[in-house]
Amino acid sequence: MADRSLGRNVHIYGAKDRSKLLGGLMLNNGITNSNLYSMVEILLLFDSSFSIENEAAATLERNEEPLTGGKYYIVGSFTVNNEPCLTRTISLSTGTRLKSFRDEVRKRDGRCVITGKIAPGAHHDYWKGFQAAHIIPLAYEGHWVQQKFSRWITIPAASGDNINSKQNGLLLRSDIHELFDVYDVSINPDDNYKVFHFSYDGDNIAGKFLDERFRDNPERPPDELFRWHFRQAVLTNMRGAGEPSFEIDFPPGSDMLSEIREGPKAAERMEFELFSRLALHEIPL
Repeated sequence: MADRSLGRNVHIYGAKDRSKLLGGLMLNNGITNSNLYSMVEILLLFDSSFSIENEAAATLERNEEPLTGGKYYIVGSFTVNNEPCLTRTISLSTGTRLKSFRDEVRKRDGRCVITGKIAPGAHHDYWKGFQAAHIIPLAYEGHWVQQKFSRWITIPAASGDNINSKQNGLLLRSDIHELFDVYDVSINPDDNYKVFHFSYDGDNIAGKFLDERFRDNPERPPDELFRWHFRQAVLTNMRGAGEPSFEIDFPPGSDMLSEIREGPKAAERMEFELFSRLALHEIPL
């Protein structure tokens, strides 16, 4: 199990108790002073206005200047946001996936919407290396219904609940899909659809923006779904020591269930894994 706090070079504390770590992040391209303020507003709940000071006790301006590494102190009255993170993992290809969802996402996007890489064999229906990803995963259909996310969907799914609408999907390069699923990579619709990378950015995608063709497409996912994913990514990666980053590569013969039971958040992860395997086949609709 990887430790999400390793590699952090931005550390967040309260001004009243400078010994208590509230969270932090690994600084990648594109993160600005304003971004830090916005992410702190997810991590903490404030009674009134607040400011952020650097190690020199100077107030950090809420602007588009690149954030620099170091310790930052929150000045103001707040409580830690204890909103639960929804555990997400991808030990195997999981979930009840509709063929129509996959095909409609492919047709709409035609390329990895984060890296911009075009699927070169798409005209011959060759999509190796590209996958249709759900923004809100199928294992959380109950959460989808409870939060009434369907009210944001304008293009209904071909069958079943609108969690399988193409508007809850993105075409991603297979490796980027993995990072997106575990919240290492996310998109902030409130910052011009900027790509955030919360871990090791080997593809130099952090700080880039989704291109205008995708953003102007009326069939694209609604901002509310991007906003949900970004919020989960901030809570998962930045709060405290960060949420567990689960092992997903289990060699043949290994006892996957035992490793899950003995690891962190075992009950939640087991529930996610088992739910995702209730119907592993793809429904041809």
